[in-house]
Amino acid sequence: MTPFRFLCFLLAFPTLASAGLVRVEVKEHVPFADGISFGRSGSYELVEGRLHFEADPKDPANARIADLALAPVNDRGRIEYWADFTLLYPTDPAKGNGTLLYDVHNRGNKLALWTFNDGVRTNTPRDAEHAGHGFLMREGYTVLWTGWSGEIQDDGTGRLLGGLPVAKNADGSPLTGKNHVEITVDDPVKSRAFFQSPWGISAAYPAVSLDTNAATLTKRKDRQSPAEPIASTDWAFARWENDTVVPDPTSLYLKDGFEPGAIYDFVYTARDPRVSGLGLAGLRDVVSFLKHEEESPDKTANPLAGHLGRAIIFGVSQSGRFCHQFLSDGFNVDPAGRRVFDGALIHVAGAGKGLFNHRFGMATVYGTYREGNLAPTDTFPFTPVEQTDPVTGKSGESFARLRENGGVPKTMFVQSSTEYWSRAASLLHTDVEGKQDLDLDPDMRLYLIAGSQHLDGSDDITAKKPCRHDLNPIKHRGPVLRALLTGLDAWIRDEKTPPVSVYPRIAAGSLVDLETFRARFPKIPGVEPPAQIYRPLRLDPGTRWESDGIADEVPPKTGEPYVTLVPAVDANGNEHAAITLPEITAPRGTATGWNVRDGAYGAGGVLAGLQGAWFPFAETKAEREAKGDPRPSLEELYPDRGAYLDPVAATLIVLREGGYLLDEDVTRLLGRSVE
Repeated sequence: MTPFRFLCFLLAFPTLASAGLVRVEVKEHVPFADGISFGRSGSYELVEGRLHFEADPKDPANARIADLALAPVNDRGRIEYWADFTLLYPTDPAKGNGTLLYDVHNRGNKLALWTFNDGVRTNTPRDAEHAGHGFLMREGYTVLWTGWSGEIQDDGTGRLLGGLPVAKNADGSPLTGKNHVEITVDDPVKSRAFFQSPWGISAAYPAVSLDTNAATLTKRKDRQSPAEPIASTDWAFARWENDTVVPDPTSLYLKDGFEPGAIYDFVYTARDPRVSGLGLAGLRDVVSFLKHEEESPDKTANPLAGHLGRAIIFGVSQSGRFCHQFLSDGFNVDPAGRRVFDGALIHVAGAGKGLFNHRFGMATVYGTYREGNLAPTDTFPFTPVEQTDPVTGKSGESFARLRENGGVPKTMFVQSSTEYWSRAASLLHTDVEGKQDLDLDPDMRLYLIAGSQHLDGSDDITAKKPCRHDLNPIKHRGPVLRALLTGLDAWIRDEKTPPVSVYPRIAAGSLVDLETFRARFPKIPGVEPPAQIYRPLRLDPGTRWESDGIADEVPPKTGEPYVTLVPAVDANGNEHAAITLPEITAPRGTATGWNVRDGAYGAGGVLAGLQGAWFPFAETKAEREAKGDPRPSLEELYPDRGAYLDPVAATLIVLREGGYLLDEDVTRLLGRSVE
């Protein structure tokens, strides 16, 4: 179908008779990257606009959506909502590879072209620089982004927005409830939005009243220390702006300012919870339409009909947790009983899911050792295999809702080392007591990338605030994920055996407890490995949490932590029970998934959030001995250029043969090594 006919299709797509996707509003339709040709796939088109949905509150497929019965309905008894979208597809869909890649946005940000194409990261992809080296286009993928989160705020950067309805009481009055907010800062500031991260400020649920006597605020040094109450006269629902206190029901102001590193717990009465689970339903319905339907109820043709045989969901970090929650909540089967996604590539999500379908839930919240301990995002069951918690007596697996109806996709979980330290990744493949390995589901693969940090290697390793040590420089994300996406697509399409899972195991001695790790880590001068790892607490938000997504205990009651483990290391401090890139097999230093906080930003020496570290080897034997560094120097390891390049080349060959690197990335990484 030509671009013009596709545009006409979208503009002529007014209303559909049944619930689901009912209208597409097109705002822009342009050639992508100035219409350049991407090899056999040819040129690509970009379409942006807004999707309009209706949900039937009586449809069993929507029964899992929290607060659905409290959402307002139109005169047809349907719930209306919308989502922004961006679609990239071959101008001639027949030249595509038949696979839709759905990129779950991260706080409204598009990440697929940045990840797979090494393109300049943007939320408004248009130009050749955004296409990067064109991997996804050259391979013929159709790429889709949609807004699913109602908490994203328009900041002018093109973030994907979602318009979700607000739940109301049966009489139409505002729905209210207790809400918990945790705030910690690295710099002394006087005010802070309830939910703020380096990726932006999320739209919090406003307070019912600005009366501080109706809320409680405490401060503590760390989660293990007793809470100190802060008097209601010493804070306000406000923001500090231009040296003025400005009332704001979604911001906290402290008269004496926030102390860096301290933890502030804030409980207030919130109002107007969004029906967040509709974002998951909308994603389900639009992908189902593009993948399965030949035409809409009004007989308008689907321009991609007959050209999409598969769909893969992809997410990074928060977006990866979203993928796991989407599957756990059973949304991978559409109202007609058809599987939506055939594959899932879940990157650096740890063992977590998230608050994507809960009353007053905020997608941006997650737990680490120091922060977010009271957020029920890392919850049992952790993995798509049956497991039992001996403390609570509960049994289950995270894909249980999909087992009985054929909705389980082929799934790859990919972790950096950071996830084992700060995101409880070991719970994906061990029992909750950390005593034994679990057998993986046949349709699940699991990979650790040795010595890597959360998002990727840092461009400037010295930009380490709030950490003490230089940041990890290993660039792993693009090369490994390109190969794994290729393997996942072939696994689905041709039933070709995917790359073998590679991850540390208890039985092999490559997954160990913290004490064992600390005893084995080399005594690098000036380096003290962390004395903590993230161990999610058994949290009890109340009896309605699991069934209805409603917390009656705010903050939740706390129980024993789950036991988590970390990858073992060699004498140089590097991991090997993993996908090992040349930086590990031909090391020039120690690369870790952990770092510790600098005391200048509070909580000095404590395990940092999602940062790794880099400790280079000494250049010479004399330098090493003078420092007292037990690790070999570069001159001892590599007396000549060949001594370094030989193990690099051997590593690249092994990774290529195992399916962990593509030919093009073998070339790139070899070039990087000889620079």
